[in-house]
Amino acid sequence: MSNIVRLDSVDRDILFHLRQDGRLTNVELAKRVGLTPPPCLRRVKRLEDAGVIAGYRAVLDPEAVGRGLEALIDLEVYATDRATIESLEDTIAAYEEVIEFRRLFGRPDYFIRVAVADHAAYESFQTRKLAGLPGVLRVTSHLTMKKIKSDT
Repeated sequence: MSNIVRLDSVDRDILFHLRQDGRLTNVELAKRVGLTPPPCLRRVKRLEDAGVIAGYRAVLDPEAVGRGLEALIDLEVYATDRATIESLEDTIAAYEEVIEFRRLFGRPDYFIRVAVADHAAYESFQTRKLAGLPGVLRVTSHLTMKKIKSDT
């Protein structure tokens, strides 16, 4: 039994246009994909109900909200007990600066993407929040020079 939703070319076209601009009106979206509004709306609703479209959101300009410096962090841990790992994950996930947080297979153990105002703010985040956490072995930072492509 598969949970994968079968998408035809019109569905994929709808998804393409909504990823470009989630605020399109149904009338405009229908025009772009070559449908009339009622069947277009039914398709969008079906995609939402099936979980293909998981939600809509505003994309913020990091500079405008004081988060112009982005850093990518490789985090390695020495802890292997469940309580320490869960506490570490809960703590890091709750940090306002963290915009993406993934547990990986192999090394490093975690990938963290943070957005802060500047180098001083990043230094403070790394030394005061990450480095002292129980279980942390190594923090390796990669500061972004230029964002080439992003889905946000």
